Amino acid sequence: MDVESGKPSRTSTIQPRGAVLRLAVPAGVLAAVAGAFAYVGSVDPYEPGHYPVCPLLRFTGLYCPGCGGLRSAHAFVHGDLTAALHANAPAVLAYLGFAVLWTVWVIRAARGRPVRIDLGPVHLWTLGTLVLVFTVVRNLPFGGWLLP
Repeated sequence: MDVESGKPSRTSTIQPRGAVLRLAVPAGVLAAVAGAFAYVGSVDPYEPGHYPVCPLLRFTGLYCPGCGGLRSAHAFVHGDLTAALHANAPAVLAYLGFAVLWTVWVIRAARGRPVRIDLGPVHLWTLGTLVLVFTVVRNLPFGGWLLP
């Protein structure tokens, strides 16, 4: 409360409890992602029987854009960035992109600002095209270097 005017001051409107509540969802998301990475890091995807086989690979013999993602996450958790990139390079980019977006989310939530990700049609079509090109190239004879 401002003594002179009798109105609430800017500093009195900041509530620590509100900031903690705003950070609860990003903290929960981080806990879920960390738990998933901890599980994949402890249960080796190279040993058969722990994870289901990709249905597209099983029925068609084609690698989907996610094939190698578990091996990539396993190598990433163990600090082997080269193996992670070899298993699935777009997945590693997605891990790093998630880290950046999560950090922005936490900073904006702590400041009480909404997070807005405005991806227009051009961004979505570009992302879809990149994933499609990656998928097609990794299944062609000269794209063997992209196979998990």
